[in-house]
Amino acid sequence: MGIQNLFDLTGKVALVTGASRGLGRAMSLALAEAGCHLALNARKAESLQEISGQIRGIGRKTAVMAGDVSDEGQVKGIVDSAVKEFGRIDVLVNNAGVWEGGFFFRMNKEDWDKAVSVNLTGAFLMAKAVGRIMMKQRSGKIIQISSILGLRGGPQSIVYSATKAGIIQMTRVMAIELAPAGIQVNAIAPGFFETDMTQRYQETPEALKAYIEKIPSKRVGKPEDLTGLTVFLASKASDRITGQTIVIDGGESLV
Repeated sequence: MGIQNLFDLTGKVALVTGASRGLGRAMSLALAEAGCHLALNARKAESLQEISGQIRGIGRKTAVMAGDVSDEGQVKGIVDSAVKEFGRIDVLVNNAGVWEGGFFFRMNKEDWDKAVSVNLTGAFLMAKAVGRIMMKQRSGKIIQISSILGLRGGPQSIVYSATKAGIIQMTRVMAIELAPAGIQVNAIAPGFFETDMTQRYQETPEALKAYIEKIPSKRVGKPEDLTGLTVFLASKASDRITGQTIVIDGGESLV
């Protein structure tokens, strides 16, 4: 097999959660460019229309699967609809997430529960539902989106950090249990990226400049910086890699 064929995803089907914007949007487009058809998930169907049109413009099939990943019944509906539409699911990108930042002693239980239900429980429910399909296929790639805050602490990030650390451990356990079926499970841990989630920091130029000065690469990440790694983890090129968390942060976590 030639090196280019190792990264070729022609005819594969990917389900991406949180696909309407930011990292999810960029990863969806990258998978489409590599050959995937896309089942796109977000809470609201209308938020997916633009990205769906862009993917169809590339020449791939898309289907919009609106729903709340923290609701088990809705997750089942999303996955069943994807399988009905495409016949299989080869790649799952568990990207849906919320921030809910704040000092831990000021955080109320409602905010804590919201972040846990979307970031952690949502990833569990989606992986469980898609994992059953992949077990029958005896193949599949599950890509979980964690964060460098899952590897180290940060002020006002207690629930986000806790859920992203949970994603890392979930990835390890799932990798062990699904490996005999030919399924690889890996996580990506981004550093600071330009997304809606980090918008309020980007709107404070002095603070952002000071933050960037601490990053060895002297810049924050752009959603497109995730695309190569996503395609790699979705492709045959990563068949021997499972249970790993790959940091992509321009050296941010090194200092």
